[in-house]
Amino acid sequence: MTNLDLGPVVVALRAAGCVFAEEEAELLAGAAAGPAELDALVAQRAAGRPLEHVVGWAGFCGLRIAVGPGVFVPRRRSEFLAGEAARLARPGSVVLDLCCGAGAVGAAVAAAVPGVELHAADIEPAAVRYARRNVAAAGGRVHEGDLYDPLPAVLRGRVDVLVVNAPYVPTGEIGLLPPEARDHEPLRALDGGPDGAAVHRRVAAAAPGWLAPGGRLLIETGAHQADRTAAAIRAAGLTARHSASEEYEAHVVIGTLPAR
Repeated sequence: MTNLDLGPVVVALRAAGCVFAEEEAELLAGAAAGPAELDALVAQRAAGRPLEHVVGWAGFCGLRIAVGPGVFVPRRRSEFLAGEAARLARPGSVVLDLCCGAGAVGAAVAAAVPGVELHAADIEPAAVRYARRNVAAAGGRVHEGDLYDPLPAVLRGRVDVLVVNAPYVPTGEIGLLPPEARDHEPLRALDGGPDGAAVHRRVAAAAPGWLAPGGRLLIETGAHQADRTAAAIRAAGLTARHSASEEYEAHVVIGTLPAR
């Protein structure tokens, strides 16, 4: 909508605790077909629903990633993970986005490196539905199930870049997350187990069976979990190195399967 006084919207959003009320007001107005719908969207946002769920998309690496209720919202810090993966991919590379959520990382890699063969997988049915929309332009295939379980057997030994944004928040710290995350995103997309690295260990242990010789495994992790993530990757027989970004406040551990 245009030519609308957003002052009352800004006031309502500020009263609800939205720090970037002006910017959010513009996005909500852009998503609404008319004043009545705008009022409804503002009410949802003021009630605590994530902005991305309200407007239906999240910005990620210059893309609009479709998201909705019950779906993990891609974080800006994961753009670092996507960039690291894109640097390792080439046209024709087989790229697997595991624990893909809405498919943001895989979609970003495919946009940066046209011609990759993109696969993605997630255990959440709602996330899979959105991921299929988000990777369609790249011809990506999305599989529903727990980690590697739903993947076609023909991918074994063929994955060149295995990129993973699995949960890494320790179970005891879930309650410290912002309400937008803990109340509106799937717990399975947030809870990384007692020390935050439980899912990383499962991912790393099975990775050698899916990676091509010389293939790379990239796992986003936290500053306090990076050593544990690296240890899990080394225990699986891969070399490991830690890459960090101050700009994104992000950490990625990169494992390489020795070429046979």
